[in-house]
Amino acid sequence: MSRVDPVRRHVLDVALAQIGTPYRYGGETPAEGFDCSGLVQYSYGATGHRVPRTARAQRAAARGTPHGQLRPGDLVFFEIGTAKSPHVGIYLGEERFLHAPSSGGHVRIDRLDSNYWRRQFSGGGTLL
Repeated sequence: MSRVDPVRRHVLDVALAQIGTPYRYGGETPAEGFDCSGLVQYSYGATGHRVPRTARAQRAAARGTPHGQLRPGDLVFFEIGTAKSPHVGIYLGEERFLHAPSSGGHVRIDRLDSNYWRRQFSGGGTLL
């Protein structure tokens, strides 16, 4: 990630600083915790970018990016469970992404190429 432009680097630095913050549905700040889209909104907001609040709206606002062309700071989207609930994370590079996973969890890094996340992956996009 050494050759990441300054805006993307700032998004990543803010997001990475949230590792360990508890998941909270509807959460938008480190003090209250984050849900997946709140983490994205907070991290991008630190750079002055206005980002929609929900994962579904974030996906609609993002320009599609093929998996093989994802860059650090891009968004990765997933459809989870039988209800196909939307989920979003921030791509870090090297098949890793940061996200606020679920109730009882914490902001953490996972791998796109893991068995679970590979099956749930539904696309990537950029807001930058």
